[in-house]
Formats: sequence, C-alpha cells, structure tokens
Amino acid sequence: MKLKQKIAIGYIRAKFKMITVVSKRLAAEKAFDLFCTPFMKSRVRTPTIFEEAEPMHFELNGLKIHGFRWNHDQPYKILILHGFGSAAHKFHQYISPLVAKGYEVLAFDAPAHGSSEGTRVNAVQYCEMIEKVLSLYGPVNAFLAHSFGGMALSLAIEKSVHTADTKIVLIAPATETSTAVDAAFKMLQLKDPEVRKEFDKIIFEKSGQKTEWFSIKRAMQNITAKVLWLHDEDDDITPLADALTVKGENFPNIRFIITKGLGHRKIYGDLNVKKEVLEFL
Repeated sequence: MKLKQKIAIGYIRAKFKMITVVSKRLAAEKAFDLFCTPFMKSRVRTPTIFEEAEPMHFELNGLKIHGFRWNHDQPYKILILHGFGSAAHKFHQYISPLVAKGYEVLAFDAPAHGSSEGTRVNAVQYCEMIEKVLSLYGPVNAFLAHSFGGMALSLAIEKSVHTADTKIVLIAPATETSTAVDAAFKMLQLKDPEVRKEFDKIIFEKSGQKTEWFSIKRAMQNITAKVLWLHDEDDDITPLADALTVKGENFPNIRFIITKGLGHRKIYGDLNVKKEVLEFL
C-alpha cells in the first residue's frame, strides 16, 4: 500500500470513529456511500480496438450510460461486464477473438465507471443497467463478467429469459455481498455491531432485500445457463472460499477452474484463462 493510501485510510478511519460516537445511523450511511463509491475512474489510455467500436449510449435513472459495439447485426451476441473500479476497456484483449468467433460484442461502462456518468453504484443499479442493455440490444446469448459485474449479472439473469444454451463466464465474481461488507468494515475498523445493523437496514430500505440475498450462490438456484467459473486461490478481493461453497452445491451447469498466483486482477488477462474462456464460448 502506498503512503498516500495509508494516510487516506487512516484519516477515514479516524473520521468514522468520531461519526460513530455521534450517530450509529450516520456512520452506517457514510459507510454505505463509501462502499458504493469507486475510488477513481480508470484513466488508462483507451486501447485502439475501442476507437474502432460503434459508440452506444442510453439514459438510466437520469445518468448517461456509455458503451461500445463491434461486429453489429450478428446472430450471436455477447455482453462484457467489468468489475468495481474498472471499465469496459480493461477487457480489450477479448474483443478481436470474440469477433473472430462470429459474436456481436457489447460492452458498457457501469454507472460511476469509465465514460458513464455518476459517482456511486450498487448491485441493484448495475443489475438495472444490464436489464436495460438486454431490453435495448438483446437478445444476448453469452456473457463475460468479472468481479462485481458477476454479482450484478447473476441478479439480472435469474430474472430474465434465458435457456440452457445461454453461456456465462464468471471470472473472480463477487460471490457473497456479506463477505464484501465484512471486508469493508474490517478495512474501516468499524467494530460497533450497531453500525453494521444500520448498514444492513439501509440495504433493505433501498432494495427490499436483506444483505445475504445478494448472493451468487442463491441466484444460481434460478439460473439454467451453462457457466464457466474461474477463480484464483490467491484472490484477496473476492475470496475463493465463497466460490468453493458454490462448488460444493454441485450445480450441474457450472464448471469450475481454480488457478493459482493470478490474484483478482491479473486473472482475466492470463493467456491460459483467456484460452479457456474462448474455447467455452
């Protein structure tokens, strides 16, 4: 961790300690806002392949959502979904091979990410974006999702029309929201159980669902699509332990590949992972 990050986290922790003394509810509200806020939009130079794309955009809850399309008007379509704090262009290495396989390729920046508007995003909003993409540009036959994108996709797919021929690639998906919240509270050193209760209450007030409902393991009970799930042993963001609980359910439509040494962010760029993904699709 860089010195600036350490200083920033130290300041945030101290601030939350003071807020907690004043109001548990306010501390929970601030924690929820932070939980839904990407630290920064990706500023990496946009790969050339994106200059060749057809730009797309639509409005969602008052925000302009930007996306990209390649190889339009093909019978098979695939939607790429990035993770939290990422952007569509992070998956540039998959575009040309997918086009070569005959896919029309769609990729959108989630609210508060990449070129899309907004400052915060939660799983419900990302799910709504996916549903809007499906209604505007569908039907979509295949999906490639990383991290937070995997959670949002699972929530969207379980409610949408799909078949056993639909293909889903989940790369290091955020399997359990409860785990992500636990990690956030640990990072912020928020140890007061009343703050956590208020945090969970906020999730219910905003979504009508409890925190544990936002679970890929739960959603998979309603998904019949073919799923390729790739996860790394050394993932420190979305723990393998959560993925293994899904593996233990022995869903007949899910194939797992466990890697080692790639962590959370290198996994989707790994050549062997890319090969497995493209062969599956």
